[in-house]
Amino acid sequence: MPKISRHPVETLARFGYGARGVVYGLVGALALLAAIGSGGQTGGSRSALQTLLSQPFGKVWLVLIALGLFGFCAWRILEALTDADHRGADWKGWGIRGAHLVSGIIYGGLALFALNLALGRSSGGGGEDQAAQDWTAWLMGQPFGQWLVGLVGLAVAGTGLAFIAKAWRGRVADRLSLPADRRDWFITIGRMGFAARGVVFVMIGGFLVLAAIHASSSEVHGLGGALQALRQQPYGWVLLALTALGLFAFGLFGLIQARYRHIDAPDLADAKAAVARAAR
Repeated sequence: MPKISRHPVETLARFGYGARGVVYGLVGALALLAAIGSGGQTGGSRSALQTLLSQPFGKVWLVLIALGLFGFCAWRILEALTDADHRGADWKGWGIRGAHLVSGIIYGGLALFALNLALGRSSGGGGEDQAAQDWTAWLMGQPFGQWLVGLVGLAVAGTGLAFIAKAWRGRVADRLSLPADRRDWFITIGRMGFAARGVVFVMIGGFLVLAAIHASSSEVHGLGGALQALRQQPYGWVLLALTALGLFAFGLFGLIQARYRHIDAPDLADAKAAVARAAR
């Protein structure tokens, strides 16, 4: 029986990295405009996507982004289940694969939001902060809920610190095949992006830990809430501008990943078997 081509999965992955990059680029650009007082906003991914509705061909862009994010969701889940990135079976490998699985689910939700927005089925609701607070309130209502929320917060903050360490060490191109003449520039962009993303993750994790300590889901904020918190600090516009530049850089790095990342896509038959095993 002939082997099924791997190209469709690789195409989904590359389209997905590009779509994620566009979303982060939008968030960063809008936050930068807000920091320098030229309009913009300090909302998260959902708020950034809503701004596209008023742009020419905005609904078309939203559909394309939604399809890309669905592709990223599929790639993350397949990569986590099949270990397509060869993370290994030690605790670190399983941790990364678990984080990627959660990431895939989150981006799947964002893709669904973008598609519903394009089709006029959603006005945005309460935004990312409200969604995060609702999820936290549900988790807090479970047995040992406060402890679980605290552990999630520590995990998110730990991920943020790992991003910052990755930026500091310059190890952002480990899975990229970059052209030699632009390698240094691309690595600089990646380092800026991972540093800013790390700061935001640490803040979001901190919000979750505070929610666990105070038993209050209203303490939780998403990406937009983290940016707004930066803006409210002394010299907040500077902190916000630097973080916004970093998030915009991460958006650019997403486009670089879409073009140059090494993607060892799993065989589709193997992927189906892995999904079937996970569903048992």
